Amino acid sequence: MRIVFAIAGLAITVLSGLSGGAAAAELKLLVGNALKTVMDALSITVGTTAQLKGHIDGGEAFDAVILAKSAMDQLAREGKVADSTRTVIARSGIGLAVRKGAAKPDLSTDDAFKQAMLDAKSIGYVDQTPTAAALKSLFAKLGIADETGSKSKALNVQAAVAVANGDVEIGLTQISEILPYPGVELAGPLPADIQTYTTFAAGVSAAAKDPTAAAALIKFLTAPEAAAVIKAKGMEPG
Repeated sequence: MRIVFAIAGLAITVLSGLSGGAAAAELKLLVGNALKTVMDALSITVGTTAQLKGHIDGGEAFDAVILAKSAMDQLAREGKVADSTRTVIARSGIGLAVRKGAAKPDLSTDDAFKQAMLDAKSIGYVDQTPTAAALKSLFAKLGIADETGSKSKALNVQAAVAVANGDVEIGLTQISEILPYPGVELAGPLPADIQTYTTFAAGVSAAAKDPTAAAALIKFLTAPEAAAVIKAKGMEPG
């Protein structure tokens, strides 16, 4: 069996060790938004962790899945992902997106970030995501929940897309979801002491048609070649 796939333009051939006469495996992969650019060349289903977890809970068949680690752990407890296959792939921090050419706010300190949020005309982030939950908690901690709440917009498109389209002035999202879009720029990450990381983990479905092939894909995602791509896309390899 031979499985051929590409990650961010890097073509990889994975051999399962079976005889050359075996049929090629076909994998269906579910992946969280923040890892989309790493695996653009794969045929995948992309969505938020909540959306993809909903697909799985609804009975959708899959071979491999990459979600926020908290959701992956839950799937393992529910017996939907083989516990032994859970593997941390990467972690992604939150960044601030502005339209290309726009002035970039100072994000060097907690106070600077706080002021940037107070000065912003509008703020957007994708709702029902780990990032949204972290931001709401952070705004409350900084004492600006009311001020940011009145000008925050829960988005149903990528935050970078909303910024590029002029729907919001500032987008807050995973850094890896800002870098690919030509119409926006990364103003910077959140200050280190208030930064929140989302850890993404991969796993093989407990009902995978070809668990060996699915495991081979996950193994590649932790290899040095993939780690270099993951880092280039704005994340930290697991």
